[in-house]
This record gives sequence, structure tokens and C-alpha cells, in this order.
Amino acid sequence: MPEYHSITALDRILDDLPVGEARRRQLGMVRGELLRALSRDALPVGARRSLRRLLEQDAIGPYLRIAESGALRARLVKGARPPTSQPTNEARKHCVDVLREAIGLPGLRLGGGALPLHPTPEFGDLAALRNHLDKNLAGYLSPGQTRLTAVLALILDTATRSGELVALRLAHLAPDNRALYVERRPQHGSSQPAQGDWFALSPLSRAALDRWLPLRRDLVERAHGTTKLWVSLRPNHTGLLDDDGQATLRPAGLPLEENGLITSYRRGRAHYDLTALLPPKPEQLRRAVIAETPPTAATAAARP
Repeated sequence: MPEYHSITALDRILDDLPVGEARRRQLGMVRGELLRALSRDALPVGARRSLRRLLEQDAIGPYLRIAESGALRARLVKGARPPTSQPTNEARKHCVDVLREAIGLPGLRLGGGALPLHPTPEFGDLAALRNHLDKNLAGYLSPGQTRLTAVLALILDTATRSGELVALRLAHLAPDNRALYVERRPQHGSSQPAQGDWFALSPLSRAALDRWLPLRRDLVERAHGTTKLWVSLRPNHTGLLDDDGQATLRPAGLPLEENGLITSYRRGRAHYDLTALLPPKPEQLRRAVIAETPPTAATAAARP
């Protein structure tokens, strides 16, 4: 595929954008679609040479129409390229605004508004969830249940996003696990520096971390070390095959990525009989916590 100065400049912008993993994947989708649109001569000639021209409205308008038709899909779906879904269309428009604002252009605000939010649990369910987790901590927990319990406890205390959770390191815990430092990573991306604060942790979170941290230490020792708070529980593979056609295995104890954390939440919800207490997605739980009682920063006494 041809190389274009505008795409080279876009890649430099993408390397420096402070966005979460989900938004980065969406921006990668937009980058690929823009490249394919340029290679098909579907955009103004000037958009090949200048990133600003590529992101101006006379290029963005045709790009969005073609992308929504499905013609710029990277892969076929059942042998065809059907139109993209409404959530994908909205995410694409948000990405366009993120990119425009990153180079000093005003956002076009082409989206039809925020996507509808999924229902959150009732407030009483959060109290029941806390009680359920507290009772579980008094007995035997499998490794998966131990990690999930600690993850849920921290969300209940700090309303942390998935991307913020996987960014946590041991240094973000205060002595005796009294508080947690969270660096906020807005879901829709921003050119502003990330900001964070310390949040006091409840007895539930401290007890859950007391169960998780020794297990984590044992796992990490076998994988030769990481400071990330959340690590994998079992070996997995990279998805790539070696010259002999065998998958390259990675040991347990490696940093957990955002997709892995979300998958463990979804599977744990079903496996540990939490469907009546947990919504399908961690983002829904996070919003329920904020709706019940917005998390407050720790007092000076709670800081390390």
C-alpha cells in the first residue's frame, strides 16, 4: 500500500496520545480506514500530503460516509463488507474529534451524542455484593476468585476503569494497603495530562489484597518479576506460531492486559455465581459505584 505524508504524521500523533487501550484500538481502526480511503483516491489529493488536510471537514465528510458503508473494512464478514454498526460509527466520530483536537483543530462533534448507557445495578445490590465478597474472604478462594475479589473490591472503593486497573503497580499501594493511587485515564481520550489521586481503601479491599498479594508474589517469582498489581494465573500463548508450527507459551505471572481483565470479570461472574450481583461489564459496576457514592480522595493521614 502506498505511503503518505499525512499518515506518517498521524502515526507520530498516535504514538504520543494519552489514551486508554480501548480508544487506542479504535484510533488504530480509523488510521487503517483513512489509509485505505487514500489508497483508493476517495479523498482530496491534498489529504495525502498534509495531516491537517486529511482531518479537515472536506476530507472527513467523505471518509465517514464511505467508512459507515463498510467499504473500508479490513476484513470480510461472511464474504462481504456490510455497513458498520451504530456504536462503531459513534466511536469513529469520537476518534475524529480526538485527532482533530490533538493537532489544534476544533472538534466537529459529528456524533449523535453519548451512546446509551447500559443499566447499572440497584444500590442495594452493591451492598449485597460487598457482603458476599466479605463472606467469601472468610473461606477458601481459588486463585481466580482471589484475584477477582480483589479487583471488585477496588472498583467498589475507587470506581476505577479497566484501563486504570491494569496500569496499577505495587508502588500505587500505600503501606498496609490503606490507600491506592489511581491515575485517571478518560475513556474518550484527551490531550490533557493524566491526573490521579490517592483513595482510602475499605477493610474489604485491604482483606482482599491480603489474600491476593502473596499469590501474586508466587506467580511473579516464576515469571522473573513485574511490578504490575494484576498478573496472569496460568500460562498462555502469544497467538503466533514458531517455525515448527507451535504456539509460543508465556508463563503465568505476566502483567494482565485490559482484555484479559475484562474476560476474567465476565468469566468469573458466571463461574462464581455472581450474575445476580454483578452487571455484565465492569464499566457498569463502576458507574453504579459513582451513582451510589462518588469515591473521595484519601485524607492526608491515609497517604503513604
